[in-house]
Amino acid sequence: MPGFIAFGRVLFAVLFIYSGATKLLAIQATADSFAAKITIPEIAAPYAHQLETLAAMPIMQLIAISVGAFEIIAGLMIALNWLVRFFSILLIILVVGATFYFHDFWNQPAPDNAHTLMEALKNLSIIGALFILAGYGRTPRSAEAAYGDA
Repeated sequence: MPGFIAFGRVLFAVLFIYSGATKLLAIQATADSFAAKITIPEIAAPYAHQLETLAAMPIMQLIAISVGAFEIIAGLMIALNWLVRFFSILLIILVVGATFYFHDFWNQPAPDNAHTLMEALKNLSIIGALFILAGYGRTPRSAEAAYGDA
């Protein structure tokens, strides 16, 4: 059974590694996509401007690079079975945010929202899998301790 779990972790992590790589390989397209959906709050605007000045690139490009790099790192950590709980919880936060901003089916008319609804449900399933990983952590717990001899 541990072999299946390890194989499942690797297969699951491929999703985040691939997603992060595509973001990093098309930084401007990713930044444009983020800019269309996300606005920097007024309270954070001065800090965003400081980051833009420091990095000499727009904040949306910085966010695209950060998200892409984080997805690759988190996917690798899950695949390598290292700090699984920590990265699973961080990925839960990321996927919830992505679902809220990019798959807002509740803001679309009924016939047009079917694809967006499916994407949101897919993300809900991914969040469920991340909760399972966060619950198990680095290694699976013994089935006897959880269920007994019932």
